[in-house]
Amino acid sequence: MFSNLLTHARHINSPTRNRHTLFTPSLLALSISSLLSTGATAQTLNLSSPDKQIVLSLSDDTGRPEYQIHFHGKTVIEPSRLGLVFASLGELGQGLRIKSSHPASANKKWKQPWGEQEWIKDQHNQLSVVLTDGKIDLNLEFKAFDDGIGFRYHLATQNALPANTPLAITDELTEFNIGQSDKATAWWIPSRGWNRYEYLYRTSALNQVDRAHTPFTFKLIDGTHLSIHEAALVDFASMTLDQQRDGKLKADLTPWSDGIRVKTQAGFYTPWRTIQIADKATGLLNSHLILNLNEPNKLGDVSWVKPGKYVGIWWGMHLNENTWGSGPTHGATTSETERYMDFAAKYQFDGVLVEGWNQGWDGDWFHNGDQFSFTKAYDDFDLPAITAYGAKKGVRLIGHHETAGSVTHYRKQMNDAFALYEKHGVTQVKTGYVADGGQIKRIDENGITRHEWHDGQFMVGEYLHSVTEAAKHHISINTHEPIKDTGLRRTYPNWISREGARGQEYNAWGSPPNSPEHTAMLPFTRMLAGPMDFTPGIFDLAPKGLDAENRVQTTLMKQLALYVVLYSPIQMAADLPRNYQKHLDAFQFIRDVPTDWYQSIALAGEVGDYVVFARQAKDQQDWYLGALTDENARQIKVKLDFLDPNKRYQAQIYRDGAKADWKTNPYNYVIETKEVSAKDSLTLALASSGGTAIRFKAL
Repeated sequence: MFSNLLTHARHINSPTRNRHTLFTPSLLALSISSLLSTGATAQTLNLSSPDKQIVLSLSDDTGRPEYQIHFHGKTVIEPSRLGLVFASLGELGQGLRIKSSHPASANKKWKQPWGEQEWIKDQHNQLSVVLTDGKIDLNLEFKAFDDGIGFRYHLATQNALPANTPLAITDELTEFNIGQSDKATAWWIPSRGWNRYEYLYRTSALNQVDRAHTPFTFKLIDGTHLSIHEAALVDFASMTLDQQRDGKLKADLTPWSDGIRVKTQAGFYTPWRTIQIADKATGLLNSHLILNLNEPNKLGDVSWVKPGKYVGIWWGMHLNENTWGSGPTHGATTSETERYMDFAAKYQFDGVLVEGWNQGWDGDWFHNGDQFSFTKAYDDFDLPAITAYGAKKGVRLIGHHETAGSVTHYRKQMNDAFALYEKHGVTQVKTGYVADGGQIKRIDENGITRHEWHDGQFMVGEYLHSVTEAAKHHISINTHEPIKDTGLRRTYPNWISREGARGQEYNAWGSPPNSPEHTAMLPFTRMLAGPMDFTPGIFDLAPKGLDAENRVQTTLMKQLALYVVLYSPIQMAADLPRNYQKHLDAFQFIRDVPTDWYQSIALAGEVGDYVVFARQAKDQQDWYLGALTDENARQIKVKLDFLDPNKRYQAQIYRDGAKADWKTNPYNYVIETKEVSAKDSLTLALASSGGTAIRFKAL
């Protein structure tokens, strides 16, 4: 039984009476305690967001804990189960009753060392609840923000569970039940697949979803947008979603190779289960709920973590012009790296990524990750000479470690590998875990090879281990083939970016390549989790011809817009240097655009159709705007009221030309300037799979 009561209201059923009583937060815990002592048998607790528009109800009326969420007075999450199942304890769900609760609230701001927003507001109401079956207590913590709900489980040490008691979780009972699921629209990628997170997003009725990764974004029939995800994923299995019947999405924890979901001990916390809620799609983009549910920075002074832009020896391998392995077309040579460093220095890029420098790439490296050395370079790559050359040019080398999924082998060399890079002034490393889903190679304590999922508990720990070990050497990590982002960049700011979706490389060899809607989909799905190293900026959009399958399905201006739309504190100019020489006027925007922001605002957008972002540069008065669309050309009118009303700006506009079309004429563009103020509006004309990029230079 759920009721639309006010914040912290309580509903009690007894054999002799029904009573609705309102309590202030300060009296809630005391009132529940005293009523329990009188033999009350069922309870409902309510928690509202600071603006009162979101109300979460927790009830044990059915003999088990269930929660429900209302938004603007309407149900958005139907009554949904809570609980965990253990190998030794059985189910902690059915039979649990509310024992006690304690309310709290917070209203503060905190500062990111780098990010899409320098200052983050954390205002929420909180409710801590103790559930019991008479033998074991299970704690639930809820936080209600204006942009959604987060909750997590905590099994504290207690008489029945002393400290260090080993526990094996075999299931999580958490549900997210959605009404009228046949009329709700979902945007999703499948979980437990061979290609990890690297699928094109599907659009379907919600009841047509099978198993899905999170963030899982959907729209209800009334237009309300929601996204289910998790925050602070540490020492636990990733949560995916399993639709067991229409509209019933159940938490599905990724298992170990032996079938156990999580191996832990008494005193553990789960990650936060999160539900972002907004009136419209852009409300999800302007949410900071995931970051707010993570712990503050644990690394101390992180002034050595540097956002920036880079080029690299990378795209040539995907085009088959170069190889990762040794030989006549080896990409990672001393001379080629120095050539890239010359280019980076000339055009003010911070670094040069080099892949294929270390021994182990020859032959079938995909299946032979145990052959990689992370300290021995090929003979034609002189690491000390290259880093010294870069230092003279003011350009840093960006390191690379590809594991091919052989993580035990990598861990054995990790400290020496990071120490080598630190010795030569390398402060950022891209790591790779190329392996099919479920094929991560783990060597257990008995020397037996086991195969794990990228998003299982084992790999959650391995990814974080690489980040914390790198921090000891003042190295930032950009993870590819990663575990999904859950906001841990707040706690470990050297986890500077990651992949976790189809990136630019699929345009070189993917079948199919990325569709025109792909980058209009990512901000509302994958990127609700955090930054993505998408590697934008391809200027030779069709190296095999406009009719080839493998080509970039955008206009040139859309490639510029990606630098503003797809946030990452490190952004690559991914194309070969020679291709920028053909369009130096357009290349100027990539040179100008920052990667670290004071504030960001999603101005307009619909999932998979189009999106418009405005971002203000940190420590500057300039603003930047990026707009892009799917395969449909469209016009979007944008108010400039985000600009400082006391200033005027020169709008440096990079836009699609009148005849631009991604299929037939992707290089038709116009660069123009005009003076504007906060009182003005601009109408953006976007070609099919086109875009607009604007720098608003303060005058």
